Amino acid sequence: MSRRRISAFVAALMLASAAPVLLPASSASAAACSSYPSWVAGKSYVTGNIVRYTDGKAYIAEHDNPGYDPTISTWYWEPYACDGGSGNPSGFVVSEAQFNQMFPGRNSFYTYSGLKAAMSAYPAFANTGSDTVKKQEAAAFLANVSHETGGLVHIVEQNTANYPHYCDWGQSYGCPAGQAAYYGRGPIQLSWNFNYKAAGDALGIDLLNNPWLVQNDAAVAWKTGLWYWNTQNGPGSMTGHNAMVNGAGFGQTIRSINGSLECDGKNPAQVQSRVNNYQRFTQILGTTPGNNLYC
Repeated sequence: MSRRRISAFVAALMLASAAPVLLPASSASAAACSSYPSWVAGKSYVTGNIVRYTDGKAYIAEHDNPGYDPTISTWYWEPYACDGGSGNPSGFVVSEAQFNQMFPGRNSFYTYSGLKAAMSAYPAFANTGSDTVKKQEAAAFLANVSHETGGLVHIVEQNTANYPHYCDWGQSYGCPAGQAAYYGRGPIQLSWNFNYKAAGDALGIDLLNNPWLVQNDAAVAWKTGLWYWNTQNGPGSMTGHNAMVNGAGFGQTIRSINGSLECDGKNPAQVQSRVNNYQRFTQILGTTPGNNLYC
């Protein structure tokens, strides 16, 4: 396993007691909403579907439903900002319903709220460039995360035989938490003592002495994933964030995460798995995947 890489509850929706107060859609938002299909009464919808209502505004399905009216059945539908702006109640280009659709079988540890809390550490993430770029970056990060964790199922590395291998005693600070304490954890499977040290220093958290925080605190786990995505090139030549916002393409994010083991024909099946996730997630977000999907 490469030393430089970060290795390999559905959230409860609250019942609304009253219809939300809807603000008039701006002309820009209305134009952006035109790309979504019109709502059809009596048509079956699943969680995460986005429709354009008769007033030109968009709504996202918070629960599966048989075509209920979005302005009446407010438990089933929530207003959605087509341009990814403040009209999206989450303030993130991925709504909670879409997150649930992406990871229907995820471990309850990986909460949407934990991801949102972690994003405050890296405000440029999924918040740079056009609406399309923002959605593509969010999809790219989550696609790689999905691959690394089996669909956000695994919190820790499954092969326990690897655990003692991630201690580099050549580092001056050694392995104070123990020889076998720096195994893969979290959404991009943080591993090695030097990665725990670097991530902890960047985040202001002592992960070198307490690496277990990554498997016990959802916000910390997500922060380590975002730390790598936004600041580390890994075996690549750029960060995952820069690959997406500068137009290099999804393939370069694979190279940054695990390129030394997967890219240039080394493991095409693993690369294809990541690409499949990315294409599915961009479809859920209603955007295009762009070019350069492979590495």
